[in-house]
Amino acid sequence: MNINIKYLVMVATLVTSTFVVQAQDSVQKPIVLKVQHFQGPQSVEQTQMLGGWCESIAKDSKGRLQCQIYPSMQLGGKPNQLFDQAKDGVVDVVWTMAGYTPGRFTKTQVFELPFMMTEPIGTSRAAWNFVEKNAQDEYRGVKLLAVHVHGPGVIFSKNKPIETMQDFKGTKVRAPTANINKTLAQMGATPVGMPVPQVPEALSKGVIEAAVIPWQVAPSLKINELTQFASETDPNFPALYTAVFIMPMNKAKYDSLPDDLKAVIDKNSGQDLSVKFATIHTGEDKPSRQVFVNTAGYKINTIPASELLKWQAVTNQLDDVWVADVNKRGGNGKALLQEAKDMIKQNNPK
Repeated sequence: MNINIKYLVMVATLVTSTFVVQAQDSVQKPIVLKVQHFQGPQSVEQTQMLGGWCESIAKDSKGRLQCQIYPSMQLGGKPNQLFDQAKDGVVDVVWTMAGYTPGRFTKTQVFELPFMMTEPIGTSRAAWNFVEKNAQDEYRGVKLLAVHVHGPGVIFSKNKPIETMQDFKGTKVRAPTANINKTLAQMGATPVGMPVPQVPEALSKGVIEAAVIPWQVAPSLKINELTQFASETDPNFPALYTAVFIMPMNKAKYDSLPDDLKAVIDKNSGQDLSVKFATIHTGEDKPSRQVFVNTAGYKINTIPASELLKWQAVTNQLDDVWVADVNKRGGNGKALLQEAKDMIKQNNPK
């Protein structure tokens, strides 16, 4: 009898010890978020933006939240599939451009209208506030972490500088989104839509003769080797264009986290993260521009406000096109457009 009791005690002890070890392992094992984006492994998006975000959530969670970042679409798919990858749980978090999925983020993309952006930091703050208030319906199935824009778009061309609207006529120009395609078409260009990673090959093969991208990303694409001219707009005039970036997280993944880890994600998202990302992007514009200044024979010209006023007059009707689109979707396009403009003005630090 005593032997049986000892045996039962031993078995119970072993079982209890196993559960304790398993429980400890469960507590200690970090939750690793899969993060995917379309830029390269050396890009600022990888090293500073997403890398910095991952460092922050790891620090704030004491190592319980960690990341594995996959640049250059390493987990598969195309840039225009990134949002759905986050929504469907293929990955946990993505960073992508809203315009890569045309017609899906109509309200969000109000900030891409021509000559809408006055300054990227304030516009990013305005974009987050606007989306949080007016466009949550565009983000069902995800937890939105950030919304931001890049610095003023620059026109890079191979064969001739773009100095007047006439120079656009018949020129095949890469654009990142449908809104910017429309802008270029209004000015006489032949727009060609494509994600930014495809630009170098398209330029080298003659698929396009020019491209609109910000200074920030141009050196990594070797645009200074593939083109001869850069046309930037008067810095005191609203930008010809910008593009909107979004960072969604799978909603089910977020909901599965314990409350304290949800709080870590909440702390590292929202307006502050949006402004941080915009600040990092914009901070790269000046040194990236210097690469072109240092490239022998490369020519940079500034399009004056007097010429930009003509461009603005020709593209103003795109505001009405956006308003009509929003109205068809059940919104008040005119009121939302004015609200977006007011938010930009309120958040402009100048």
